Amino acid sequence: MQQARDGAAAAVQTTRGRVIFVGTGPGDPDLLTLGAIAALGDAGAVILDSERQREILQHPSIKLADGAEVSILGLSEAGKPLPPSARAKTVLKHAGSGVRVVRLVSGDPFLDNAVSDEAAACVRGGIDFEVVPGVSSLTAVPEYAGVALNNAGGVHFVSATEGRFAKTAAAEWVGVATLVVSSRVGMMAEFVDVATSVGRSADELALITLHGGSTEQLSITTTLAEVADETAKIAADPTDLIHITLGAAVQNRESLSWYETKPLFGWRVLVPRTKDQAASLTARLRTYGAHSEEVPTISVEPPRSPLQMDKAVRGLVEGRYEWVAFTSVNAVRAVREKFEQYGLDARAFSGLKVAAVGETTAAALQAWGIEPDLVPTGEQSAAGLAAEWPPYDEVLDPINRVFLPRADIATETLSAALTELGWEVEDVTAYRTVRAAPPAAPVREAIKTGKFDAVVFTSSSTVRNLVGIAGKPHASTIIAAIGPATAKTCEEHGLRVDVVAPKPSALELADALAGFAANRRDALVAEGQPVTKPSQRKAGRRRTS
Repeated sequence: MQQARDGAAAAVQTTRGRVIFVGTGPGDPDLLTLGAIAALGDAGAVILDSERQREILQHPSIKLADGAEVSILGLSEAGKPLPPSARAKTVLKHAGSGVRVVRLVSGDPFLDNAVSDEAAACVRGGIDFEVVPGVSSLTAVPEYAGVALNNAGGVHFVSATEGRFAKTAAAEWVGVATLVVSSRVGMMAEFVDVATSVGRSADELALITLHGGSTEQLSITTTLAEVADETAKIAADPTDLIHITLGAAVQNRESLSWYETKPLFGWRVLVPRTKDQAASLTARLRTYGAHSEEVPTISVEPPRSPLQMDKAVRGLVEGRYEWVAFTSVNAVRAVREKFEQYGLDARAFSGLKVAAVGETTAAALQAWGIEPDLVPTGEQSAAGLAAEWPPYDEVLDPINRVFLPRADIATETLSAALTELGWEVEDVTAYRTVRAAPPAAPVREAIKTGKFDAVVFTSSSTVRNLVGIAGKPHASTIIAAIGPATAKTCEEHGLRVDVVAPKPSALELADALAGFAANRRDALVAEGQPVTKPSQRKAGRRRTS
């Protein structure tokens, strides 16, 4: 009996690893399924095909568990993709430690990529596995390139990312009007030889799509005979995935191209904020086709003396305040960290009224478990919050104090307005903002030489700090400001502002930049000029206001 109990205890203590093959779709993180998001949230280890897949993990919907290890399979010594046996060895090594391993796979695991051998290796190694299907690149990439496969007159799909093209199988390519092939750049010469040898015409219309579904997508219409040569011109890495659509369906592609004609498609946009602060802005910019790069311009640090915050938090718990007003996400974070130091949580706000300066700050409070009582419906700023703040009423309000945690350099707008309304404001420095370290040299060079197509400034401080740590954006770069005050600061620094958001909101700023880009594109088309990005202009003098 004791032996049986010991055996049961050992079984309980043994944690078996598990491998989850997750399809990510062709390249657009927005195509992730709910199953993929859930699997990534529970993962102890994440294994990527390539560095390019890191962009998926930066999507706002992805929340990796603390301590989750992220690694990349990489290439063999010969610079080629690892064979299935080598990939399986890496997967089993991670799963053998007892963690849940997510193996990210482009497209659909069992359709687009040869991962069935990896799955079989898991079975042989005593490791359970499961599959989260993804959107197949075989259908998604042609659609992202504007090809309507339902009007293709018969379609045949070929996934050949490993090994060689077999002529015996290629015999099926002749009897269909449209052929869709997912392969690698280095296999294109062989593809052309096999396709023509089995009877496809060398003059047949072909569409080459590189980096399909990403903001770097590039599509070129050519003929089958020219596929290998045209591919070599646009792709330097022979291991890159590429899609070829061959045949009748390519004819109407130009009129149906919807992705590569987005107003900000392919634009490289600089966002002078941290990833956490810029999440909603970058997500909105991506819907218009832009690729955003965040550059922090400030660093948030604790106040020089913690005594004022300590006293305020004790007062909050003891019922000293009627209201708490949060004017930034950083203020929410500072108070939350102080609460955690004291072993407190959101329940300490019970009975208090809470205000947030805008939707982004409100979302940070909601993530903490606090539903704000007041969020301005109009202008999302300190002035907008003050405009909707109720005056102090001796009958309705038992306490007249407001706790206002803020930055050391914040303006007095809200404090002064609340005082006029009869409230006693305890203005507390919750955090200090200092200028961030300069970005990497390549980023500074890109800013100065016009490699960025646009910069979106969300406050006057981002203007001052970016210029201070990286220099002025180049004359060709489009400057977008969140409001008149930020635009004025841009002009004071010698920058001409092209776009001002109609309302001081990050989403309105992204929409305004997209509207500007759409008007610019339409003007170029009307003039009979090619639609180029701002970074493709010829170098000129630095722009001034």
